[in-house]
Amino acid sequence: MIHPAIAPGHVALITGGASGIGLAAASAYRALGMQVAIADLRQDALDAARATLGSDTQAIRTDVSDRTSVEAMRDATLAKFGRIDVLMNNAGTGHGGPALGDLANWQRVLGTNLWGVVNGVQAIVPGMVASGRPGLVINTGSKQGITTPPGDTAYNVSKAGVKVLTEGLAHELRNTEGCAVTAHLLVPGFVFTHLTAEGRAEKPAGAWTPQQTVDLMLESIARGDFYILCPDNEVDRATDEKRILWAAGDIVENRPPLSRWHKDWADVFKASLKP
Repeated sequence: MIHPAIAPGHVALITGGASGIGLAAASAYRALGMQVAIADLRQDALDAARATLGSDTQAIRTDVSDRTSVEAMRDATLAKFGRIDVLMNNAGTGHGGPALGDLANWQRVLGTNLWGVVNGVQAIVPGMVASGRPGLVINTGSKQGITTPPGDTAYNVSKAGVKVLTEGLAHELRNTEGCAVTAHLLVPGFVFTHLTAEGRAEKPAGAWTPQQTVDLMLESIARGDFYILCPDNEVDRATDEKRILWAAGDIVENRPPLSRWHKDWADVFKASLKP
């Protein structure tokens, strides 16, 4: 058993479900006998995904940054299927810009990536807990929310927020008497999706497919992992672990922030990666 919430006849609700990791997850849940509801902002992508997944799939146009839209998504799913067993807050966007960048871009990225997850958690998880049934919550984070590389600071902030939110949620759920709902943080590597394609029609050699990411996600959930840290064809887990430890070391060792990219520390960091 992967997780008691994943079972034939149970219901999975996936935001950002019309493409990429979300669509791959929807396909995987369908293959396991589950009913699926997918939500996305792009109607054309929803229509195409529904044609792929099957006519009994529910496709709901949703703006996850809008609490009212998320509540309508929840209500539509419950009206059709009567339950929600798996919630996957996966909708995301990028290109928010640097710390001193455009406010509108910051608001767009935080609205989708962070508030979209907050809205999904707060609108849907209480009902999952109250049902008394096993439930599964998967929030999609990013390595950039952990190692925070320079560049798209808005994106990093949004994904760092998802990490903290999901950690707090997991703590609350495990300390709620009688609660059978668990929360998990999906941390993909380089995955070839419409967000990362950047005009490319073919998958780069270094990228994983969405299906590879979902396969590892399900394996990790079956083990009971909270942090689902995914490698890719360029970066293995051992390298990810060293990068994460280095980022935490900036605080412990009182190094400059983002020392991995600092001219006085870059070579020291590279040396730290050696076996």
